[in-house]
Amino acid sequence: MKASKFPFGGNGRALSLDAPEGFVRLVTRKEDGLVLGAQVAGMNASDIISEIGLAIETGVTAEDIALTIHAHPSLGELTMEAAELALGHPIHI
Repeated sequence: MKASKFPFGGNGRALSLDAPEGFVRLVTRKEDGLVLGAQVAGMNASDIISEIGLAIETGVTAEDIALTIHAHPSLGELTMEAAELALGHPIHI
C-alpha cells in the first residue's frame, strides 16, 4: 500500500477561502494504483470524500482520478492532487 497526502495549503481555492488547514490522504495499492481508501480533514471534507467513495466502489485507480477533469479553482482538485502525488508527479507541491 501507498499513502499520498496533499495539504489544503497547496490548493488555490482553499487559500482563497482562508482555509489552508487540512489534507486529503489517498491510500492506493502500490502495484497498480487501485484506490483502497482515504482520509480527508478540513473544510468541506464530507463533500470531498464522496468522489473517493465512488472511486473505491467502482475500482478506480489514482491515474483515473488524475486524468479526470476537475473544476478550477475548487476544493475538488485536492483529490486530483493527491492522485497526482500518488503517481509521483504532483502539480502544486
